[in-house]
Amino acid sequence: MGDTFIRHIALLGFEKRFVPSQHYVYMFLVKWQDLSEKVVYRRFTEIYEFHKMLKEMFPIEAGDINPENRVIPHLPAPRWFDGQRVAESRQGTLTEYFGSLMSLPAKISRCPHLLDFFKVRPDDLKLPTDNQVKKPETYLVPKDSKNSSVTDITGPIILQTYRAIADFEKSSGSQMALATGDVVDVVEKSESGWWFCQTKTKRGWVPASYLEPLDSPDEAEDPEPNYQGEPHVAIKAYTAQMEDEVSLQEGETIDVIHKLLDGWWVIRKGDITGYFPSMYLQKSGQDVAQAQRQIKSRGAPPRRSSIRNAHSIHQRSRKRLSQDTYRRNSVRFLQQRRRQAGPGPQSSGSPRPREQPQTGRAKPQPAVPPRPSADLILHRCSESTKRKLSSTV
Repeated sequence: MGDTFIRHIALLGFEKRFVPSQHYVYMFLVKWQDLSEKVVYRRFTEIYEFHKMLKEMFPIEAGDINPENRVIPHLPAPRWFDGQRVAESRQGTLTEYFGSLMSLPAKISRCPHLLDFFKVRPDDLKLPTDNQVKKPETYLVPKDSKNSSVTDITGPIILQTYRAIADFEKSSGSQMALATGDVVDVVEKSESGWWFCQTKTKRGWVPASYLEPLDSPDEAEDPEPNYQGEPHVAIKAYTAQMEDEVSLQEGETIDVIHKLLDGWWVIRKGDITGYFPSMYLQKSGQDVAQAQRQIKSRGAPPRRSSIRNAHSIHQRSRKRLSQDTYRRNSVRFLQQRRRQAGPGPQSSGSPRPREQPQTGRAKPQPAVPPRPSADLILHRCSESTKRKLSSTV
């Protein structure tokens, strides 16, 4: 059916704003049924008013008639003063609240009240201007927030600023078009190679390959290669378009040895290494449904080598390992691992290799000469020794 509904609500963090007065707004990434993704900003007071209205609309599920029937999650009331510490502590509460809300029956999780609350407003598209005294401070939830305290956030931070090296035409509503030289602030760097960026007037997803940092041509955040490899499964077939790429069929298992932020990872298939789009890969043993939805919404980003008329402001090009280096290091690692695994079955007879070198070398032990007789000693010793011996007799 063509019904409108929300698939997922993710809390990105919060912003401290100073115009018209100091206040805090929470940043939500809302994914709709058509796989479009929108960023909206909501104050906590707005969220609490939404919560109270939801309880009035569903009194049974809110526990007003029988507390045992309550399924709508709790939400604490706003405080008189909302400081930064309070804004930080609410992140965990809001993440759990909307996570629980989206798991409720469709009459609640898809009700018009919820859909209207998260629809994009004009204020969501109008970013604060730079002519104010203070620039908004952005605080982002860490990626590993599931394994750490949600209050352990980044910030305050100044969003990283990048520059577009070429014109980019957007192909969906969730993307953002760029012109050569445009300067953007990066809100989120996804492993898929699509980065969520914003300017003064617009926001959206942009391929990382179209962006370069202003201060240096090198991407210092790229992790080091891991030649041990991390097993992944191809969730979509891909045919190599360039010599340094690898072709895979859906379902093939490979090892990822270098996760680059532009979304093109270096993989190892047997003894062969090459680039492959990270969006078409998923960790072995994990659910592929979410990754497949991302493929439908955006697809793999273009590689920098395929961008025409790219203009960089840096004289030096980005430092990247060559494919020869990847192959050489990967082969060296595989050979070392095979050598270590080779003597495994003979480990029970470990004393045998130690005995073989000794018998092979056949080093004779020095023979102890027999003790000479007294006459031989007197015959071979010096005159001084003879006089000393004769005096002691």
